[in-house]
Amino acid sequence: MTLRTSTEIRQQFLDFFRSKQHEIVPSSSVVPHDDPTLLFTNAGMNQFKDVFLGTGSRAYTRAADTQKCIRAGGKHNDLDDVGKDTYHHTFFEMLGNWSFGDYFKEEAISWAWELLTEVWGLEKDRLYATFFEGDPSEDLAPDEEARRLWAEKAGLDPSHIVPGNKKDNFWEMGDTGPCGPCSEIHIDLTPDKSGGHLVNQGDPRVIEIWNLVFIQYNRGSDGKLNLLPAKHVDTGMGFERVTAVLQGKTSNYDSDVFAPLFDAIQKRSGAAPYGGRLPKSGERGGDPETLIDTSYRVIGDHVRTLTFALTDGAVISNEGRGYVLRRILRRAVRYGRQYMGMTDPFLADLVDALVDQMEPAFPELRAARQGRNVEHVKDVLREEEESFGRTLDRGIKLFQEAANVAVTHASMKVSGEDAFRLHDTYGFPIDLTELMAEERGLTVDIGEYERLMEEARERARSGGTERTGFDLNIVDPMPSTNDAPKYDAKPTEAKLLGFVQDGRFHASGSVPRETSVGLVLGRTPFYGEQGGQVGDRGWIRLAETGVDGADHGGGSGAGDGSSGGRKAGFRVHDTQRFGDTVIHIGELEPGSLDFQVDAIVVASVDESGRAQIMRNHTTTHLLNWALRDVLGDEIHQRGSLLDTEKTRFDFSHGKPISTDELVAIETGVQKGIAAGLPVYAKEVPQAEAREVHSLRAVFGEKYPDVVRVVSVGVPVEDLLASPADEKWMAYSVEFCGGTHLATTADARSFALLSEEGVAKGVRRVVGVTGDLAVNAHEAGKKLEADLAAARGITGDAQKASLQEIQTALQETAVPVYVKQRILAEMTTLHKELRKAEKAQAAESGDAVMDVAATLLGSAPSVSGVSIVVGQVPEAPVDALRGAVDWIRDKSGGAAVLLLSASEDKVTLLAAMSKGALDKGVKAGDLIKEIAPLVGGRGGGRPDMAQGGGSDVSGIPGAIERAKAWLSERLG
Repeated sequence: MTLRTSTEIRQQFLDFFRSKQHEIVPSSSVVPHDDPTLLFTNAGMNQFKDVFLGTGSRAYTRAADTQKCIRAGGKHNDLDDVGKDTYHHTFFEMLGNWSFGDYFKEEAISWAWELLTEVWGLEKDRLYATFFEGDPSEDLAPDEEARRLWAEKAGLDPSHIVPGNKKDNFWEMGDTGPCGPCSEIHIDLTPDKSGGHLVNQGDPRVIEIWNLVFIQYNRGSDGKLNLLPAKHVDTGMGFERVTAVLQGKTSNYDSDVFAPLFDAIQKRSGAAPYGGRLPKSGERGGDPETLIDTSYRVIGDHVRTLTFALTDGAVISNEGRGYVLRRILRRAVRYGRQYMGMTDPFLADLVDALVDQMEPAFPELRAARQGRNVEHVKDVLREEEESFGRTLDRGIKLFQEAANVAVTHASMKVSGEDAFRLHDTYGFPIDLTELMAEERGLTVDIGEYERLMEEARERARSGGTERTGFDLNIVDPMPSTNDAPKYDAKPTEAKLLGFVQDGRFHASGSVPRETSVGLVLGRTPFYGEQGGQVGDRGWIRLAETGVDGADHGGGSGAGDGSSGGRKAGFRVHDTQRFGDTVIHIGELEPGSLDFQVDAIVVASVDESGRAQIMRNHTTTHLLNWALRDVLGDEIHQRGSLLDTEKTRFDFSHGKPISTDELVAIETGVQKGIAAGLPVYAKEVPQAEAREVHSLRAVFGEKYPDVVRVVSVGVPVEDLLASPADEKWMAYSVEFCGGTHLATTADARSFALLSEEGVAKGVRRVVGVTGDLAVNAHEAGKKLEADLAAARGITGDAQKASLQEIQTALQETAVPVYVKQRILAEMTTLHKELRKAEKAQAAESGDAVMDVAATLLGSAPSVSGVSIVVGQVPEAPVDALRGAVDWIRDKSGGAAVLLLSASEDKVTLLAAMSKGALDKGVKAGDLIKEIAPLVGGRGGGRPDMAQGGGSDVSGIPGAIERAKAWLSERLG
């Protein structure tokens, strides 16, 4: 057998199926942006899922590719096994070929055998094939056709054709949907070819290398299987595994797939070269040399996963796929630090070696290398490692305390509460806690940990609800909807094809009342939520009650149902898409006529809501262009939400946007609106559209062969006539299926309201259009004018004015850069105000001390106690308190009452020294006696008390009464 490189093996697979008239398609993104049911793309068939479900189609019936896959988290999770054996990976390539209603078992089996034995030269007597043995409980017969074809077409010895049970040899997409028997090809790697009994036994000496799935049934919601009208083939072969076999290796990690990465790890760490050692059965980790080799495998695998995921648009975070990536990174870092001595961030240093190796197969990495994407990947990895370094230190300390408690109490189990705190407070993944516990001979109370985690999840869930609570997990096939009228949004007459309730589609009967249901029409002007644009709202009425223009729901009445005639009918609260079906979600209003399936209805969109959505959508295209114009071409869209209130736009950018940049971005959008640019839309072949120099598409999104191009300011035909022209960079051009304005002038105005980071390397801006934007700009101007006025006043009046501005800023929508400017100016004014108050306090304090000294110098003495009573200049109470303390210290014994007055306020402060207290004279009693004379009250401790009033004219009488009161009690 000729020794081949991994690059040659990959290309030979593709070339072989090209020769069999297969379309060679590119790998889809490893981040399934268009499939919320998946954390990561985990199989080659993912990008064809819509074809198997009957909701989509392709221009070809045969396809082949090499697909980037990640299996970590979710149903398919190999993370915990990586490093411990020869064949588990979190990232791998899946070589595959497909037939969509074209060829079936005979061709699939014949071609697989031809490639393996004739092209690649594998020994035929080392190969085994399995077939489905049948399942009487499902009334499924054995797959005798596959067994016969392996014997006749491949010439396999009957002893090498092995029956398999439903678990191993019957593939299902889910609880319902397409499914069928599969036939796996295994290779016996034992030296003497004696491993036949190890097929499907999980032994690395006899491993599966290719799985051929024959999709011939559909499982209905009742659990029953029915034959499909069209039969499909779906095959998958692990690239790393077959490469190892063809290169004569017993471990995937010994092949040239990993050699360049291992060289980079060895160079970075200074560790001994990779030796391929594996932990012995039952060992916790192995000797130091084995642990180093385990670290090579873990780090090599994990850096592949992280680099491809980040390049394809994933974001490391604390939830979903982002948290899976964080776990992967932290697992790699722990091995690198603990066993290879790499205490500084190291993963980023391995990225270039991976890109050099993989970019010929995956051209999308080339952009990462030539632009700033690869630097973004490195920055994210480096920042995450640095952050985990701090987390690791704190977490280890807490773990050690928890482990000591477990040992001391002889439970030998780390409590679930401690494990949860490690996760919740310090970001410690539970698998890391379990591994550290295992190293100390301990376990973790997983039951308690999971209970606390579920409580935390429940708290998070109760903190908010989905925009629509309607069950879209629909198990029945549904008819498609012609939604071409959505771009005009005019009232549309259509046939009611059925309704959805509780996840089931009903093609007959009457629409239920007093419950939320989803109506399915033959055609509709409603836009089903897609591409960030929310679904329309409006009304659906029976044609006989909705054919006159007034009842079609034009204007605001279409959305509010305020009049008697308009109220009758089906109120649509939301519109969603399910494949090619548009579902109108809502309920029949009280008093409506019955809606029977097959009735003719009139569907009317809420025009006012749709108009605002279109303002926000067209303006979002201008915003996307302005962001690139100001921040640079490395900006990529990461998500959006376009509804009646706002546009929310997430994009890649590694740092906060400055105030000047925010102004420039908003100004760019405003100029586009003011220019009154026409908005053009046209469906064109995707390949032609991608040649346009300024075209933007959502990173990682999957687009059909024919795409809708939306261009702001220049006809699509002009773009296609000279696609490479640099002048198109001045225009917004995007793939988009949404609804738009006829001209940008209809947006009226735009205001950028907020800017924040939502994940590492991802920023979010929120803006408004139309009246909301006009109001925001007017509110911003008013607050800036109020702030200018506040600069011209001082003291308490300025303080009160600033507080009013602060409150208004929290309650009023204003442009974000205006808010930033106001907050910065207010910070400066507050500092100046505090400085002035301090200076005033010091000045008034000096004046108070001067008067206090005069009062003490002329104070009479009764029984050895000086009676110090008098008015001092206006001053803060702290200044009075300082003067009182000074008098008591200087006098040797004193009874003190100081009074200070402003225009309408009197402050009283009394204090008694020990000599006065010994005679029963109390400061609190004095205040109670005197305060009413100035129109107030007060009290306090025996040694010091405070009071106040509002009658300044009473001060002279209060002074005289205080002197007399003190003389009487001290005498």
